[in-house]
Parts: sequence; C-alpha cells; structure tokens
Amino acid sequence: MANYFSIGLVIVTVASGLIWLFDALFFAPKRKERFSNTATEGGSGQVQTGTIAGEPQLPYIVDTAQQIFPVIAFVLVLRSFLYEPFQIPSGSMMPTLLVGDFILVEKFTYGLKDPVARKKFFETGEPQRGDVVVFKYPENTNVDYIKRVVGLPGDTVLYKNKQIFVKPACDNAASCEPMTQVQQDFQKRGEFIQGLTPLARYTEQLGELSHDILRNPGVINNASMYKQQPGTASNEWIVPEGEYFVMGDNRDNSQDSRYWGFVPEANMVGKAVAIWISFEFERSPDSWVPGWVPTGVRFDRVGGIQ
Repeated sequence: MANYFSIGLVIVTVASGLIWLFDALFFAPKRKERFSNTATEGGSGQVQTGTIAGEPQLPYIVDTAQQIFPVIAFVLVLRSFLYEPFQIPSGSMMPTLLVGDFILVEKFTYGLKDPVARKKFFETGEPQRGDVVVFKYPENTNVDYIKRVVGLPGDTVLYKNKQIFVKPACDNAASCEPMTQVQQDFQKRGEFIQGLTPLARYTEQLGELSHDILRNPGVINNASMYKQQPGTASNEWIVPEGEYFVMGDNRDNSQDSRYWGFVPEANMVGKAVAIWISFEFERSPDSWVPGWVPTGVRFDRVGGIQ
C-alpha cells in the first residue's frame, strides 16, 4: 500500500510540475499578450481594473498546479529520500516498540532509491547487526514489516533454547570467529502479559547495541515450524550474500526470518531511528468510541530507538 502512495505522489508531482512548466513556456506569454491588447484603451496606456496588478487571471488548473507543486514536491523529496513516518500495528517488536507508536524511518541510511522502481542509485551504507529496520515483506512487497537485524550476509545464525548464536562471516577459515552466544541478562517479569502469561524481559547485547527483548516462558519453540534451509539444521541458517536475517524483539510472538526466510537488500526501506509520538488505544470492548480513537498519549516514549 505504501508503494502505491509513493507512485501516486510521484504522478501528482510530475503532473502539476508539467502543467506549470508548459503554461509558463507556451500559454502564459500568449495570455499576457492578449490581455495587454484588450486592456489598453485607445493607446492611452491606461490598464483597466478588475485584475490584480494588471495580470491576466490564471486558468483554474494552472493556478491549482502552481499552488500544490511546491508542497507536493517537498513531501516527495522528504518522504522518498530523507524520512518516512510509520505506525506500529502489532506487538512483535515489544518492548522496543509498542502498538500505537509512530516512528520515523531514515530512508538514506542504506542508500538512495527512486520512489517508484526502488532501484538504488546512490550508496550510503548497509544494515548493521542490531539495527531496527523497515522492509518490504518478501512474500508480499506491498506490506511493510519492522524487525531487528540479527544476521548479516555470510553469517551463520543458530536459535536454540530461546538463545541466539552467531558465527560472523569470514573469508579466511583460519581466522574465523567461533559460534558465539548472544548475551542475555534477565531484568524482570510481569511488565507485559500475553495470554495471561507474564513475559520475561531480558537485555540483549547484539553487536555493539544493547536492547531489551521479551520471552514467553509458557511457549516452547518448535523448530519444525521454522523455514528449513537445505544443508543446515532445522534451527540454523546461513545468510546468503545480499540478504539479512531479522527477528522481532518479542521473540515468542513474531513472524520473522525463522518462519519465512531472509530479507533481500533490495527490500530494505530504511532504519527506524525515533518515536515522534505514541498513542494508547486501550478501552473496554463494550465502549461506543471507535477503536482508532486514542485514549491517551505516551509522551515518555518520544525519543530515539535502540
């Protein structure tokens, strides 16, 4: 859906810009000439009143194009190359992101792409381990997903007993780092509840970034449900070149790379960098107020994303 909006934005921007340009080059000079000839009385040089500053009235479509083009062009550049807003619709990234969080995604972090075909034309960087990224869901690119990067191209990722193990990619087998368990430190339990089960909160050190995750002690991971990669164990993945392995921070309530595979670099939209506003939508089921109406604002959540 987001891509349809981008295409529509490009069409409106180009159309309004072309209308303004063609009018300025071809129609405006003729219109001014006709106006000058009909507005002058007997060669006296006195211009009749009825128009602003003696200028001919613009056609409605041209006037509209001149009004909207600067605004639409600014929005197009901002949204396509700088920052794009997104709303968090699910709890798969709790506790980092909650339902009702509105975030800003930095579009230029992983390269500049054209807003229609999404082809990269300028390289600026690559996703790093621990980044929270928005991407086009590989099985339906009209849908945007948000997860955390766990495995980089060439990495070996193992998920066992709710622990992540990573073996970084390397070119020289003699100097390769061993498979290492990602450190997790228990913090507390009960802050979040899922299906009447209090979730356990851990701090995880993924790469150079420290962030919190949730684990459900009542859920037993079934590796047979994971997407199998030929030549590896059912809970192990070797990340192909140009692709990434991503997971949600709410580990037992997230459909991610464990279930549907890797994210191609071409699907990356950008890096989630900040929460600019956060709304609560908690109300009783029998409330007459529509569910999309906020019940409060969580100002304490406004800020950067780790």
